[in-house]
Amino acid sequence: MSPSCDLVWVVARSNDGEGFDTMTDYVQVSTAVHDRETARSLARSVIVARLAAGAQIVGPMASLVWHLGELVEGEEWQLILKTRADRFGELEAHLVEHHPWGNPEISAVPIVAASQPYLDWIDRITSRDAEE
Repeated sequence: MSPSCDLVWVVARSNDGEGFDTMTDYVQVSTAVHDRETARSLARSVIVARLAAGAQIVGPMASLVWHLGELVEGEEWQLILKTRADRFGELEAHLVEHHPWGNPEISAVPIVAASQPYLDWIDRITSRDAEE
């Protein structure tokens, strides 16, 4: 079964109270790893493959999770990746293949509003024939 991503319909309100419907074609995807170097390496592999236009690495941050029946505390480094919703499946597969953990968090949230030049940049960088 191949990974897939359904586009999400979002209803938002403008500042003047007028409603508008928008279909989000862009997402921010997050995952986390155990150290900075792994985060940099994973982010680089995603960016070189043009599966995301940009990556932010945040950390270290405290983490508490249930792991193999135990509450574990530690530090993690979070990656925040910007991409098009239609590239999520490929990005997810890449992260699963290159991630050091067997069951990593890979989650996406829609970008419901952004400047058009920013969205154009994401399109340009993540297009399959990008040369920038």
